[in-house]
Amino acid sequence: MTLLDTTSGAKIAPAATHPATPASPSAITRRVTLVVVCLATAMLMLDIAVVNTALPTIARELGSGMGGLKWVVDGYTLALATIVLSAGVWSDRLGRKAVFVWGTVVFTIASLLCTMAGTMEVLIGARIVQGLGAALLFASSLAVLADAFDDLAARAKALAIYGATIGASFAIGPVVGGVLTETLDWRAIFAVNVPIGGVMLVATRWVRESRSANPRRGDWAGQILVIVALAGLAYGLIGANDRGWSDSVTVAALAIAAAATAAFIVVERRVAEPMLPLSMFSNSSFAGGQVATFAISASMFALFVYTTIYLQGVLGMSAIEAGLVYVPGTAVMLVVAGATDQLVGRIPTWILLSVALVAVAVGLAAMTIGGVEGSGWAIAPGFALSCIGAGIFNPVMSGLVLAESHADDAGLAAGINDVFRQSGIALGVAALGAIFPAQSVLAGGSAVDFVSSLHVALWVGTGVALAGAAVCALTMRGVVAAQR
Repeated sequence: MTLLDTTSGAKIAPAATHPATPASPSAITRRVTLVVVCLATAMLMLDIAVVNTALPTIARELGSGMGGLKWVVDGYTLALATIVLSAGVWSDRLGRKAVFVWGTVVFTIASLLCTMAGTMEVLIGARIVQGLGAALLFASSLAVLADAFDDLAARAKALAIYGATIGASFAIGPVVGGVLTETLDWRAIFAVNVPIGGVMLVATRWVRESRSANPRRGDWAGQILVIVALAGLAYGLIGANDRGWSDSVTVAALAIAAAATAAFIVVERRVAEPMLPLSMFSNSSFAGGQVATFAISASMFALFVYTTIYLQGVLGMSAIEAGLVYVPGTAVMLVVAGATDQLVGRIPTWILLSVALVAVAVGLAAMTIGGVEGSGWAIAPGFALSCIGAGIFNPVMSGLVLAESHADDAGLAAGINDVFRQSGIALGVAALGAIFPAQSVLAGGSAVDFVSSLHVALWVGTGVALAGAAVCALTMRGVVAAQR
């Protein structure tokens, strides 16, 4: 039986093809592998969630404007989105354990560099390196887990623990970020990764190695072009606030992004083993799913940055208080995601996904109640409603991606979905940021102007989520249910 790496998309050779390793891993190998993978997942998810809460404090200490803050988020997500598919190829060819170890080393060193950053430029650079390490970990972690748990029943339990780790980490992330930032220092949100990374490196001695029997080739031309395309687009959008949309640098960056995108499509059509097989998008349900994934990321999750700045920069809430505002929503997201299993298979997939995105849209619209004065808790009900939508969306989308891809492409399909998820966040942060005043409210800018811009951004996010719902309704009518 051939297993699949659900991140990289490459085949995982069964244990029998590795004579040097036992036919079945030992109990200690299984336990340690599960702990190590869950530690990595918790570290990665917390690093995404805690940074948002610390952004206002980082801006004040390092003297950054909105552009710098956007790059703190986008440097990480862009690096992750652009190389995660290639990282999956590397793990299949060089060894999943080896790539996991390298990912841990890179991520840990980058976290240490973040704690030492004295300027915004250094912090952004370290965040980019963090994203590279995160891509290596994301691309290899599930493959390592699948190799250790070759029994289907045991693997199902391991994946349940893995999924619970993702949900719990995201749920507690905002509060953890607030507590560390307020009681210690914003640098603590990165410093905690160092001992965790050290434990992971020691523990990997009990993790066994695996490789693909037929690894995919690297697509270096496609890799370079996708980096240029996404980086150019983000650079143009982020800089448009300060330079203006008609500025030559902005126009040049957007033109380079467009040219690189066109060249990428040409290369992917011609190369023998493309990193992003365009033929997979001939399936309208699969293609619609990627649009929907991009929509929820570019709306709800991208707006996290700006609502956090609103809570702290406009309403004057502390980092802990701002983190607490998010707790009801993230907690309900975790509960709803678990309960959604009861709906999958009973209600058509397109209805579940469309309803989920409509809930996200209505929640974002409700958050426009927030004003220049008042309590930050006013936006909590709207955020919770959006989280209900996200709680439905995520497990249903995972099932759809696997159901609408061929068996040999299931892992690759999951990796592509992660690319759309991360690039949606990155480009959403960049594009929505162009709505806000060039002078940050954290640096003396007008609170009234910021709130007015936040309302516009929330309405834009509402429109993006509704557009995603419409795409689901139009492209997925033939899908009865996405089986997990």
